[in-house]
Amino acid sequence: MSVKHDKPHINDALKHTLALVLAGGRGTRLKDLTDNEAKPAVHFGGKYRLIDFPLSNCVNSGIRRVGVATQYRSHNLIQHVQRGWGFFRSEFNEFIQVWPAQQSDTQSWYEGTADAVYQNLDLIDNQKAEYILILGGDHIYKQDYSIMLADHIERGADISVACVETSLKEATEFGVMGVDFNDRVINFLEKPKNPPPIPDKPDLALVSMGIYIFNARVLREQLLRDAALSESNHDFGKDIIPFMVQNGYHVQASRFSKSCVRESMDVENYWRDVGTVDAYWEANIDLTHVTPALNLYDPAWGIWTYQVQRPGAKFVFDDQNRRGTALDAVVSSGCVVSGSTVRRSLLFSDVRVNSFGLIEDSVILPRSDIGRHCILKKVVVAKDCKIPDGLVVGEDPIEDAKWFYRTEGGVCLVTNPTVAKWLAAKGRK
Repeated sequence: MSVKHDKPHINDALKHTLALVLAGGRGTRLKDLTDNEAKPAVHFGGKYRLIDFPLSNCVNSGIRRVGVATQYRSHNLIQHVQRGWGFFRSEFNEFIQVWPAQQSDTQSWYEGTADAVYQNLDLIDNQKAEYILILGGDHIYKQDYSIMLADHIERGADISVACVETSLKEATEFGVMGVDFNDRVINFLEKPKNPPPIPDKPDLALVSMGIYIFNARVLREQLLRDAALSESNHDFGKDIIPFMVQNGYHVQASRFSKSCVRESMDVENYWRDVGTVDAYWEANIDLTHVTPALNLYDPAWGIWTYQVQRPGAKFVFDDQNRRGTALDAVVSSGCVVSGSTVRRSLLFSDVRVNSFGLIEDSVILPRSDIGRHCILKKVVVAKDCKIPDGLVVGEDPIEDAKWFYRTEGGVCLVTNPTVAKWLAAKGRK
């Protein structure tokens, strides 16, 4: 559950808020998973895509005007948003719209997060919103944006930046905020070698989640100023926010612990950047635990998506050496586990696992077909992948690294091109 506010003005403020989801990034650290689609369109959790989390948070928070800015390989993402998120009523000025990048005489592809917003400034101006909520399209979390908005208004901030606490070592990979005892930002550093600690927690730092609430007038002013600077990266973390801090604007840190949606105050403030194969694997596998850190079964704060209707998962054969079973696993609709064991793994929709095999500590993306006598341990299998009979991955690190991308954490990414390379080396078709 989240901490609820009782300020009567917040409902009116939500009506005057526009959300913009920045969903144009490729996510190169996810390797082959983003070869053909943008990172926000990557599948997660058995039936969802990454972008479903910020969109669901908007709907659940009461924000009814959302633009989704797309760019890199956006077809699957656009199709998903159109099919699954077209239920708002335009006559009430409610919408979730896709705003693709558009080249013109004066504009090119997005050059940074601030530029992505700047190039949509005419669409933003048309909405005449008072507050602009800017979101990334590729993080996993549940957050009540209305609480963050109420805090933004009450503190009289020009911009509020959502932040999480992390260790000083981990903070070197993020934008880090130095704050005073009222959580007003006094400096903002992008990936610093020596992050400033939280005043009352010297071993922790506050890092930006890439979630911002701007007063619309201030955002417009800053985007126009930044766009005129040829030396700028046109990025919120590198340029806009540091400038505002240095020039006396009220930049407020908004702690995620206040607006995180969770079952109780004892539960972790769950937020994950699944930007690497290791992080992506870990976040999916976490859902197979008895009590996952992220609760997707909470009807009070549902995560919505579009999914083709498929039959229930099926497990067949009960012979001594050919038994279809799943233990500590998530198995999605349309799956058939035929005479194999699935353990501590997550199977997306329409996966077929054929007989005499073992799937362990693995994430199998949609429509993959696992052949007979396969052993797959600690792998991510890309969608639509055809795994040949007898393939063994996860038992010999040196052999695995010859054919598959293997992470520092020991996760192997298995795709059709890498399988084809393995087959060719074995003299098989």
